[in-house]
Amino acid sequence: MLNKNILDEIGTKINEVIAHGPAKDIEKNLRAILTSMLSKLDLVTREEFDVQQEVLKKTRTKLTELEAKVALLENQLKPSETGTAASDSNYDG
Repeated sequence: MLNKNILDEIGTKINEVIAHGPAKDIEKNLRAILTSMLSKLDLVTREEFDVQQEVLKKTRTKLTELEAKVALLENQLKPSETGTAASDSNYDG
């Protein structure tokens, strides 16, 4: 979603170029204006987006693996914690 102010600014610049410049310079000026306007937007290339999407996919997979390992370790600790508590309560020391 483009900001309305940016679109208005682009339209204004295009109108200025058409009104003040010769016809042969219009394309060159429009390219410069559009490049300038697009550079103000926070955009990424499709390639950058795809790379980040792949990184995110791998990160999610790794997170799922780590969550499973943590759950396994927590389950392994629970029986030993209750066993330790029971043996501590029987201590006569």
